[in-house]
Parts: sequence; structure tokens; C-alpha cells
Amino acid sequence: MKIFFTNETKKLDRFTIENEPISSIDLMERAASAVTFEIISRWKRNTPIVVFAGPGNNGGDALAVSRMLIEEGYTLNIFLFNPLQKLSQDCLKNRDRLQATDGVRFIKSIKNTNYQTNTNYNLSQNCSVFTEVVSEFIPPILTKGVLVIDGLFGSGLNKPLSGGFGSVVQYINSSDATVVSIDLPSGLFGENNSENIPRNIIQADLTITFQYPKLAFMFAENEQFIGEWEIADIGIHPDAIEQTETKYYYIEPEEAARMVMKRSRFVSKHNVGHALLIAGSKGMMGAAVLAARATLHTGAGLVSVHSAACGETILQTAVPEALFIADNQDSYIAEIPLTRSYSAIAVGPGLGRHVETARAFYRLLEQVKRPLVLDADALNLLNGHNELLEKLPKNSILTPHHFEFDRLFGKNDTSYERLNKAKEMATRYHIIIVLKGANTAIITPKGDVLFNSSGNPGMATAGSGDTLTGIITGLLAQGYHPIPAAILGVFLHGQAGDIAAEKYSQEYITAEDIISQIGEAYKKLNSYRD
Repeated sequence: MKIFFTNETKKLDRFTIENEPISSIDLMERAASAVTFEIISRWKRNTPIVVFAGPGNNGGDALAVSRMLIEEGYTLNIFLFNPLQKLSQDCLKNRDRLQATDGVRFIKSIKNTNYQTNTNYNLSQNCSVFTEVVSEFIPPILTKGVLVIDGLFGSGLNKPLSGGFGSVVQYINSSDATVVSIDLPSGLFGENNSENIPRNIIQADLTITFQYPKLAFMFAENEQFIGEWEIADIGIHPDAIEQTETKYYYIEPEEAARMVMKRSRFVSKHNVGHALLIAGSKGMMGAAVLAARATLHTGAGLVSVHSAACGETILQTAVPEALFIADNQDSYIAEIPLTRSYSAIAVGPGLGRHVETARAFYRLLEQVKRPLVLDADALNLLNGHNELLEKLPKNSILTPHHFEFDRLFGKNDTSYERLNKAKEMATRYHIIIVLKGANTAIITPKGDVLFNSSGNPGMATAGSGDTLTGIITGLLAQGYHPIPAAILGVFLHGQAGDIAAEKYSQEYITAEDIISQIGEAYKKLNSYRD
């Protein structure tokens, strides 16, 4: 699924309007219908609902949703903010439609005492109240159990909210009401919020966004504003989506499923690759065990583990299917002789940072020509050695979390800044960066960014990264190109974590549980191809 910048929204809408064809008001009606369906599916008809609508098209969406909910038997208290007495064309049409709806009492620029009397009277009579706020706003009481529908501002916003609108946002945020935002939480920019004013951004519990997720949804610091999010398909013309270019994508299960390669009936273990893991040191052999198990369960035919000699008994006992290559040092790796050709090589899990390990790793970079998978201490050993980044084989896969990324490439203040830096580094060094997180981003050497859709918070557990390294390495060993190996590896990892969490719980699962569900993750992916 493509992710577009919010400044493309009008172009996509316009193409749909001209080529479907459909009028803009009917396209708004379609969007409102999708939002209404989501609300009806979650909240009962006796839920008290307060709607905040702005003067633009996001407000028009909110007014259309209000009308549809009233027609479905809900009672609403609706506020349309129109301080400049200038509404967008479609917002104006929806104001008039709502005003003409049966069971709606319309009020404009009402005084405090009259407002309170009329509101209480009409709500007691199951009559919805629609107030157009021009010069005075008396806030409704928002308590626990009230549902707020936020339609103040959407993707057209280009500066932080301030003044009266900022005060309204702060008032909503200070309440105990549940908040649903239409398309975007009001005040949030669709991409970069580094210069925004956080206190003037709606803190939604649910955001129902149109057609595709917004880039801002992928960043941890915006979770407090977005809450849970759902995509509402509003029927944007498929040609518009196809013809509009983007660098950002959201990987759905069907897309990941298409990447899975089918095995021949006559395949042998040699046909599906021999992976080498350079991992483990005294006290950290568990990382090598997890990576080896994950590599095997992902489908590699053979797995060799080069590690400190002290780990031989541990690894041969825990992973009897793996071959063990003992280093000449007992507690750390000091030499990495490549005595045969391997289909894939991964370096890092439990590696340690001994000076001799570092030297062996640097020598390895001089020898290897095929893409590497680098994680954990392999990334730490690159820190401060930019000249070594130049020596990485093209399409090597680096899998840092954000702390490792910042140590390697420099500190970043926001996720948006970090993502742009990752795009720059991936392009400069012709590498693939797997920036791990809630929506792990795979950044390609061409600067494309693919966000993962699988996974859950329970996967924030020791050894989860070692497991991911093993999965990606297992795919590389089988002959997958590095980019699909990274994308599919991340998705499989997350899918296995989701299955484990469903079976046990997010709190319970460990890296071993993730590995144990790789087979089920494959089965689930294959079901999307049937």
C-alpha cells in the first residue's frame, strides 16, 4: 500500500472526481459513510456524542457523519466553528443538509443562558442540537462515557493551531471523553511535526483515516495523538493511486505473501542454502542459539555457527541441526576464516566487542563480496569507522534499533529526522537499513521506505532482534534478493510474534515463542495466496 504526503490528497481527490466521475460532495458522502460505519460498529445508540467541526472539508466530513448518525438513531450535540463566517463549499452544503435534518435544532451565535436551557431541553427530548459558533463558544461538559468526534482540521492544515482553536483542543484533551478523529487528529501534520505545538494537537483514542495511513502514524512520538488507527476505504480511483509516485509504502499481508518463493518437489538441503552465523561469546551464547534456530526454521538448508570455543556444548545441545565452528579463542571470536562458500553470512548476535573480535570483523569486510546481515555488536563495531561503511558489500542489511542507529550515524531529535537520515545513509552506502520499531522501516538503497504492518509490543523482549537476524539470514540463504529478504523477514518476524501473542499474551512471549511460530506465520501468509 502506498503512503502519500498529505499535500497529494487534493490531487488524488480531484483525479477521482474527474475520472470516476463523482461530485466532490458525493465523495465526501462516501468518506462520511465509512466513518459512520466504524462508529456504529463500536458505540451503541445511547452513547452521548459531541461533534466538533471546523470550517473546511474536515468539518464537512464531521457534519455529514453527524447527519448519518442522527438518521441511525443517535442523539448528538454538534458544534460548527465558523468565526470568519467562511465555510468551504462542501462544508456549507453539509451544514445546510444537517440543518434540514429531522430531529435537529439549529442555533447560531447563542448566548450562554439560552444555550444551556435549549441544550438541556432538546437533549432530554432526544433532539440533536446543532450550534454554529460565530462569536461565542460555551463548552459542553465532556465526561467519561461521552464520545467526541473531532473534525476540526484534517490534512489541509499547514501551521500549528493557536488562539481559539488551540483552546478548544486543550479543552477536549483535558476531559475524560473518548475521542475519535476523522482522517487526522486536529493539529497534527501528516509528516513532520518537529515544529508543531504538542499541547494544541488532539489526543485521539481512535483515528479513522482515509484510504492510506499517513507518514506521521509511523512515528512513536505521535502515538499519544493518533491512538489506534483504522483505514477507511473511500474509493480513491485506482489509477490515481497507481500513477502518483511515492517513496513510502505500508506492507500488507497480501504483499508479503507474494514474496514467498515456492519450493520445488526435488529440492535438497544444498539447494536452499548454507548460512554462516558469526555470533556468540562467553555469557552471550543465547543470542547465537536464537539466531541459529530462527535461520533453520525460516528454511535454510544448512546453518554453520562460528563462535567462541566455550559455546560448543551449548550450541550443539540447543541446536543439534547446526554445525559448530570453534574459534581458536575460548571466550571470544578472534579469527573468521572463510574456508568454504556460504549463501548468506550474518554477523553480530552476542558477538561482543573484544579488540581481537573487532579486528577479525574488519578483516572479514575486506574479504566478503556478497551482502552481509549485520546486527547488534557488528553495528557497534562499525561505530566511529565511516571508512568501513564504504567497504560494506552492496545490499548488505543493517538491522539497528534507534539507539544503535544514532550511535552509528549521529543523534536525531525526532523519528522523522532519523528516517530521513536513514534514507540518506542507505543511498550513500548502497545498503539496506532495517530500522526496528513498532512499524519497522525497511529503507532501500534507492531511498524507498517500506513500513511493516505486523508485530506487537510483546516483541520488545530480549533476543527478538537476534531472531530477526536469523530469519532474514535464512531467507538470504535460500536465494531471496536482499530487499525482499529484508521485507519478508521483518513481516514474518512480526507475524510470528502476533501468533505467539494471540496464543499466550503480549506480556508472556519470549524470543523462543516467536521462533516457535515461524511455521504458523508461513502458513498464514500462504493462505493469502490461496
